[in-house]
Amino acid sequence: MLLKENSSILIPIDFSKQSLVAIRHSYNIAKLTKSKLIIMHVHKPGSPNHVSDLDSLKQEIIKESGLVVETLNFEGDIYDTTDKQAEELQCMLIVVGLDTHVRFRSFMGSNQASKFIKKSPCPVITIRSTTGRLECKNIILPFDLSPESREKVGIAVQLANYYKADLRIVSVFPPSDHKYENKLLPYLQQVKKFIKEKGVNCTNKSIPANDVAEAIIDYANKNDCDLIIQMNKKDKSLGEMFGGTMSEKMVDISNVPILTINPMKRESYSTGIH
Repeated sequence: MLLKENSSILIPIDFSKQSLVAIRHSYNIAKLTKSKLIIMHVHKPGSPNHVSDLDSLKQEIIKESGLVVETLNFEGDIYDTTDKQAEELQCMLIVVGLDTHVRFRSFMGSNQASKFIKKSPCPVITIRSTTGRLECKNIILPFDLSPESREKVGIAVQLANYYKADLRIVSVFPPSDHKYENKLLPYLQQVKKFIKEKGVNCTNKSIPANDVAEAIIDYANKNDCDLIIQMNKKDKSLGEMFGGTMSEKMVDISNVPILTINPMKRESYSTGIH
């Protein structure tokens, strides 16, 4: 899966500080992909529709970014409406702000946010921190032995080329599983070779740890990383550690923006890595 140029980025907002931060984080990727921003507000029945506020925000964004901006205003459910509009408008990306100190709060409740990401027709960037850099210099690529793990390599290379960023492959394995790293090594070498052939600087790091999500976030913070790219998939075995609840936990605890990609539905997917 790759991001489509000359497309649309959908940003659902509730006018909270965090949802407005998500808009600013979208400026660079919109410019790099020549895409427009679609700012969408969804209000519950009987709640204010914020029509005038939305129009004022649109003018502010245009003045600040120079981007093409459209707005949408609906009554209904924020989660269902976001996925529906993203599909109907063929958006390449959804960017959403999450509350900085309460997990999955603001207008994204825990279970609903998880379902929203899982049902999304396109990749989703979730942003929690209000202090992160708007540029992107270091991108983390968590990697395991699952076939789905390779699906995110293409989009990681694309983003690294856009931002002139480095890719950091990070693999986490149980400290007691001495064979896992040896099994993973040949795959990592293939991935590194593929990435470097695309002109992207790449490093890899193996981390023995029992909690994958916390290990990844800790590495991201210690190494000045700006984005983590992960797959959203169900657990299939104990060895496939980046699935299901793990991807949810990554979004739940990370102060670093997370790009979550749903796996392809077809049987096979090729990134050029075999």
